[in-house]
Amino acid sequence: MGIPPPDSSTKPSRVLDTVTIRFCGDSGDGMQLSGGEFSRASAFAGNDLRTFPDFPAEIRAPAGTLAGVSGFQIQFSSQPVYTPGDRPDVLVAMNPAALRSNLADLRPGGTLIVNTGAFVAGNLAKAGYLANPIEDGSLDAFVVHGVDISKLTEAALHGSGLSTKEIARSKNMFALGLMLWLYQRPTEPILRHLQQRFAKKPEILAANEKVLLAGHAFGETAELFAGTYVVPPARIAPGRYRNVSGNQALAMGLIAAAKLSGLKGFLGSYPITPASDILHELSRHKNFGFTTFQAEDEIAAVSSAIGAAFGGNLGITTSSGPGIALKQEAINLAVMAELPLLVIDVQRGGPSTGLPTKTEQADLLQVLFGRNGESPLPVIAPATPSECFNAALEAVRIAVRYMTPVILLSDGSLANGQEPWKIPEIADLKPIDAPKRTKAEGFLPYERDNTTLARSWVAPGTPGLEHRIGGLEKDFLTGSVSYDPENHEKMVRVRAEKVRRVAQDYAPLEVEGPPDGRLLVVGWGSTYGAIRAAAAQLRSRGLPVSHVHLRNLNPLPMDLGGILQRFEKVVVPELNLGQLSIILRARYLVDAVGINAVKGKPLQVGDLAARIEEALS
Repeated sequence: MGIPPPDSSTKPSRVLDTVTIRFCGDSGDGMQLSGGEFSRASAFAGNDLRTFPDFPAEIRAPAGTLAGVSGFQIQFSSQPVYTPGDRPDVLVAMNPAALRSNLADLRPGGTLIVNTGAFVAGNLAKAGYLANPIEDGSLDAFVVHGVDISKLTEAALHGSGLSTKEIARSKNMFALGLMLWLYQRPTEPILRHLQQRFAKKPEILAANEKVLLAGHAFGETAELFAGTYVVPPARIAPGRYRNVSGNQALAMGLIAAAKLSGLKGFLGSYPITPASDILHELSRHKNFGFTTFQAEDEIAAVSSAIGAAFGGNLGITTSSGPGIALKQEAINLAVMAELPLLVIDVQRGGPSTGLPTKTEQADLLQVLFGRNGESPLPVIAPATPSECFNAALEAVRIAVRYMTPVILLSDGSLANGQEPWKIPEIADLKPIDAPKRTKAEGFLPYERDNTTLARSWVAPGTPGLEHRIGGLEKDFLTGSVSYDPENHEKMVRVRAEKVRRVAQDYAPLEVEGPPDGRLLVVGWGSTYGAIRAAAAQLRSRGLPVSHVHLRNLNPLPMDLGGILQRFEKVVVPELNLGQLSIILRARYLVDAVGINAVKGKPLQVGDLAARIEEALS
């Protein structure tokens, strides 16, 4: 490359414990890249962190409009981090629309860095401003730094030969370089990653490097900032770490599960936000023997995965809420045929097309009860992005041990959010036992294991083990089509009992805080970080708040009922209108009180702590 990275600042530094920054701009301004690279630099600096990318729902909204605003928030700290942060300490706004969309979230007294070059009449009008907010005093509650990033980027790339459009696209690197200087993040890993990312576009690589370093140098020399900030490294367990999103962790978990089980992995999927990245990630790793298939629709996708499972492979399909609705009839076929199938639902705001790029937890009742007939199946929900890896292993282990479809419930904030992940040692991962029957003597297709009630898995073409499967009810032992009323009820009850027995493999639930007492917070999925932080905050003030988080939503853990009975009050925060609350009320007859939000955003720690404290009174 030939461009040396800058050393640390010569200006005074102030040590901070935790910082939350949000980059925001037009969807073409590269905010996701800036935020992602800043996260990478923070990880290399040894901080713990969590991120929250916020994508516009419009595929191609007009430039400079409110509908096209894209954001990326990161909280990094020298302490453990469980959420992307409530309100940013620093807001980097690349145009008026970004400022208008995000200003209300900036904490009072927070730092605002605005690209003054974008605050022209046309952009102000598109954002609905009648006057320039930088000049009319409406930003006086914040520490405002106006930087003409557009003009400085043009100056840095003068004579580069790039088009005006290409130069404008590089301004995100100026903002990134400035923030790297302000928080003393290392530039080396960013420059190395840019070399990899733009290896086939040397002119773009050179421009990005030049503008990033120009932004860094601007911070050092412009006398705009009195000094820099340092967030010391966090104390974390030794090991090899990498930043990982939930979708990336899921993809790696699926590859690992295929290796650990000795099965050939097959993903049949139809692209849909926010699940598509799993397909993209797996398609990059064909060297592991994993096959990916982009089907023509959701039904074809799940049907291909069922076919793969019937053929003796690890059959997987991915989607989001609308796609899961379309797949339900085929999932029922897998329930009736008793085949191991993994269905991954990365939830988003609904109903219908809903909020495609926003997060929600409102598919729980759909995956539990959205199929015709008595159709139980196990449901697993990871709590953090990195936990998606282990959730994939567990889901596959259950599917092949109990010969049943399993649904894994992720969501938009897990899928796109990132955090440091300690890469596991291969030797520490337990093998997944996935035997197939080859012995013909005494074979009955629906004869079951005494412990799991699973029938045998037989690969098609195995001599002497020919049998029929399908959606019609089966005879209890022979698998022949049966309309016998007594046999049907027996099969319905056996399939339900088989799923109920999955709970016999669970580890005991962990209660954070007092094991009994005044109030228990029950959560599931991506609300984990906010609930854990809020409960810990309240306990530090002497309030009796405990927390249990459910990774297995069907069947529920066998010790959950006893835990619920040990508390006077039970509250259930969810990103829906109370779906788990309904389950807990019906199953355990507890007066579970919901703390619910359906705004397309994760729960905020401060708001949640206030509502839990209110429930205590």
